[in-house]
Amino acid sequence: MGIRKTILSRIAIVYFVLFLFGVVVVFKMVSVQQIKNDRWEEIEANLSNNTVIVPPVRGTICATDGSVLATSVPGYKVRIDLASEGVKRVFDQECDSLAYYLSAFYKDASKNEYKRKLRSAYNTGNRGLLLTPGKIDYAELQQFKKFPILRRGRFGGGMIIEQENQRINPLGILAARTIGGMNKAGALTPVPIGHNGLERAYEMYLRGEDGISYKQNVAGRWITRTEIEPENGMDIITTIDVKMQDITESALYNQAVKSNPEWATAVLMEVKTGEIKAIANLGMTKEGFGESDNYALGYRGCYEPGSTFKLVSLMVALEDGVVDTSDVFDTGNGFWAAEKIYDDHACGKVNVKQILEQSSNIGTAKVILSKYKNNPKDYVDRVYSFGIHKPLGLELPGEGQPYIKYPGNADWWGTTLGRMSYGYDLRLTPLQVLNFYNAVANDGKMVKPQLVKEIRDNGALVRKYKTEYINPMIASKETISKAQAMLEGVCQNGTGRGVQGKHFKVAGKTGTARVAREDGAGYVPGAYYASFVGYFPSDDPMYSLIVTFKRPRNSIYGAAVAGPVFKEISEKVFAGQALRGGIEEEENEYEATPSIKQGLSEDILELAEELNLQNVEGRPASKLATVTIAENKVLLSEKEIPAGTVPDVRGMGASNAIYLMENAGLKVKLNGVGKVNKQSLPPGSKYRPGQTVYLALN
Repeated sequence: MGIRKTILSRIAIVYFVLFLFGVVVVFKMVSVQQIKNDRWEEIEANLSNNTVIVPPVRGTICATDGSVLATSVPGYKVRIDLASEGVKRVFDQECDSLAYYLSAFYKDASKNEYKRKLRSAYNTGNRGLLLTPGKIDYAELQQFKKFPILRRGRFGGGMIIEQENQRINPLGILAARTIGGMNKAGALTPVPIGHNGLERAYEMYLRGEDGISYKQNVAGRWITRTEIEPENGMDIITTIDVKMQDITESALYNQAVKSNPEWATAVLMEVKTGEIKAIANLGMTKEGFGESDNYALGYRGCYEPGSTFKLVSLMVALEDGVVDTSDVFDTGNGFWAAEKIYDDHACGKVNVKQILEQSSNIGTAKVILSKYKNNPKDYVDRVYSFGIHKPLGLELPGEGQPYIKYPGNADWWGTTLGRMSYGYDLRLTPLQVLNFYNAVANDGKMVKPQLVKEIRDNGALVRKYKTEYINPMIASKETISKAQAMLEGVCQNGTGRGVQGKHFKVAGKTGTARVAREDGAGYVPGAYYASFVGYFPSDDPMYSLIVTFKRPRNSIYGAAVAGPVFKEISEKVFAGQALRGGIEEEENEYEATPSIKQGLSEDILELAEELNLQNVEGRPASKLATVTIAENKVLLSEKEIPAGTVPDVRGMGASNAIYLMENAGLKVKLNGVGKVNKQSLPPGSKYRPGQTVYLALN
């Protein structure tokens, strides 16, 4: 019994201790929630009122060469604390002067109106009267700091400065719709965020992370202490080339002014990589034509491509082996009564290659209907195999969805196959059309269009975007080769003759298509899309390009409206690349030996004698000398230029280079100073008398 009592006593003590512990815990809980509730509310209010979110600096959007396309610069708002002691001491004496300066600065109200506004706010003890209705820049802020009352600073003059970053596009409207804009700050978004374009697509990188600061009253003065530093946004390096973008926008704008379309777009893309070097979208704004919407890839730009789709149809038949480019079809006198299909002009009997060259609706429809009318699924399946029916998945939001009907769909009609063959009863964006032609130029490899190359954080590479392949081979090499030959034929013998330049070959296709009504009930009378899509130079494609106009007023044909724009862009881009991207010169120099340019033999020997150079060897008999520097010696050797071939003037001065080129019968265009390091026509190649050669000097 004694042991039992001992155990029970100990258990009772343990329970009692636990009971006391529970009472203390409950008491503390009640104390925290009720007894000191006012104190915690005071602390919470203090933290809420005095904690300030510090926004980061938004990242910069750059062109491929680092040129700034969009960046954030500081903007300022100025307020005045009219209840501060410093202001009270001088307000009556200097209110009139401050009103004068504000009126002179903004020129939107008289001095007396500003004075009444200041006096009214002063009488009510306004502690934060806004003096700047909009943000001002740093230089303007320095002017405000010299205004009466405000020049006494924060405590003596009640001046309150609020800094906010503002987004600017240093190059104006250049690629503005592709770069995108910002939403205004509001209750749900205290800091502006990307609204469209790259600003929206890369918001997570550009935005950065907010910091936190805390306002604290120390000895009667409020100071701000930063608790967490903001992390600034990252920089986006795009594929846009500023010079090419300027060329593209200027050419498109000039034609838009002439033809007054509803909208116009042009996209320039690098064939091998899919990098978009220029993208212009013009629509009518209050100020005239400007970057209003992304017609190149957005849903507003979806259209029935018309004749530019004929290449797709003919490639289907070529790939399936049901026709060859030499097969002949009779297109008649320009009207096929059985199918109610028209041509702009009578073509008669033409082969498949000529059907594309002459852009015959009847010819294309006869090819497809004669081979696929009984089994249209074979035709559409082959179109799908090219990969043209899928979205491109570009970085920018809002890509228009391609729509190519399939047999058995509710909207597949008896006339659909024939109409689809020449570009109707389907919808694509200009960029989707371009991407198919780019694949043909790229020997069948379909790459994904690309607008961003890199993401960098304070210069450090965070992510690099590589070329992606949508379809490694859209068709056989034989079909691709035939398609390339047909597109060259369009520009040499067919509807695209006017696009062909003098210095390089172009391959492409014209396109003219009717504009469908928005309600789907037929077509708008007299309204057309005019397009030209292709690539250049056709023998070694570097760039693909599409130009599209909706409802041009002066002409309806792609060759007449879009063709000149294509020609201007291609020629200027090619000339620029010839100067910037020729064959790299190999230099071999010793530090102890001066750099000697190639040139006329007697000039080099005379220079060597004048400089008393002892390490010059060789006495060439030819008029032109080749200079080689090796083992600290300058070796001169004879250099003969075969008749009818382009001289090699790399390493020469301008005068000698011009002399040789003009002696050969070439016209010379120079860019830069110094010695020639690049030439547009390869040395030793054949040329036409009077042809222009571009020389880049550096």
